[in-house]
Amino acid sequence: STDLTSTVGYDSIIQHLNDGRKNCKEFEDFLKERAIIEEKYGKELINLSKKKPCGQTELNTLKRSLDVFKQQIDNVGQGHIQLAQSLREEAKKMEDFREKQKLHRKKIELIMEAIHKNRNLQYKKTMEVKLMCCCFLPCGCTQPLLHVPCLSCFWQLFLKLAQTKSALEDTDRSYQQSVTTMEKIREEWQNEHIKACEFFETQECERINYFRNALWLHVNQLSLGCVQNDEKYEEIRKSLEMCSIEKDVDFFVNLRKTGSLAPAPVVYENYYNAQRNVTPARSPAPVPISRRGPLPTPTSAPGEPDYATVDGYSLV
Repeated sequence: STDLTSTVGYDSIIQHLNDGRKNCKEFEDFLKERAIIEEKYGKELINLSKKKPCGQTELNTLKRSLDVFKQQIDNVGQGHIQLAQSLREEAKKMEDFREKQKLHRKKIELIMEAIHKNRNLQYKKTMEVKLMCCCFLPCGCTQPLLHVPCLSCFWQLFLKLAQTKSALEDTDRSYQQSVTTMEKIREEWQNEHIKACEFFETQECERINYFRNALWLHVNQLSLGCVQNDEKYEEIRKSLEMCSIEKDVDFFVNLRKTGSLAPAPVVYENYYNAQRNVTPARSPAPVPISRRGPLPTPTSAPGEPDYATVDGYSLV
């Protein structure tokens, strides 16, 4: 500003820096809230995988697949809890960065406040001395000497003029010294103002760079979490690939089988007429039960995805 005592530009810079600090605080609060959500979600997933039954009476390969499924859901929950911790750490780093910039900037602001105060005081003093010099009119003081009524009055006026002239010279010297001092203070203020602006610009560049990198890191953390979750889900798909319908059916048959012979036919025995000679029918030999034919291929209802082929994932 052309006004030497104005701080409009300086105040605009400080306001902008305070706004930047506020924006960092908002992102910091966002990370903290996201961490709370991630932690809560992770704990809910862990509780779900541990407490909620999911095919607990299944057998053999499908049971192993379900065990892997629940274990990986638990791992996904643990991953969300770890992500929550990482987000809290990033929020703490943002807070430390924000407070560090605040402390460094506070030192410069104190220097600028002191030099602004000194500049304004010296400017006020200089203007006051300047005003005093303007109030002295020596040309007007000589006018009464032309019309003095007596010699006594003449000497009184002459003495007064001499005193006034001496005071004027003293005031003029004071004014010159004040202007010289004001110029030194102005140069000092201008140099400090330039240094402060350069420091603030450096801080602002650091803040924007740090903010940008923090946001980039946050997005990478989320992407990494998705990749890790997909790896856990891939373990479930691999386990399902090992699931065999025929093996599970055979396993159940072997586990629960009661024998390989069919029950013998029921033979008639005559208890009513004991004299009657009836040749009992010969019981046929037990016939071994043969294994049934091949298992049917599972089919899907109209509109449903093919068995073991969901959203591009297949057993093949």
